[in-house]
Amino acid sequence: VQLQASGGGLMQTGGSLRLSCAASGRTFRNADIGWFRQAPGKEREFVSAIRRTGGTLYYSDSVKGRFAMSRDSNQNTVYLQMNSLRPDDTAVYYCAASWNPNIMLSRIREPDSYHYWGQGTLVTVSS
Repeated sequence: VQLQASGGGLMQTGGSLRLSCAASGRTFRNADIGWFRQAPGKEREFVSAIRRTGGTLYYSDSVKGRFAMSRDSNQNTVYLQMNSLRPDDTAVYYCAASWNPNIMLSRIREPDSYHYWGQGTLVTVSS
């Protein structure tokens, strides 16, 4: 299984970007899928996730109301629509997935719950 993240770039404050994460070798069906980010000098942090059953969405407080995660109908690609971007959104963004049915909902925000990671895509927001 490989995940390929794309869509990053340079954007001004207040702008929008849409990140994509494509899966190859397996569809996202029955997967917990997450977006994480890592800013320079900081630890990787949770951004958003979609639960394998029911498709419930979860967001960090810092992006709630500005970012929206979605999954396409063929279950091969997930998206992160990022609006009202701020300089503190600058980071490398990673998509991640796990098909482990035993991942507890309480751990959906934890990076170590995910077994497959994309290579990351850089988002830079200028002030």
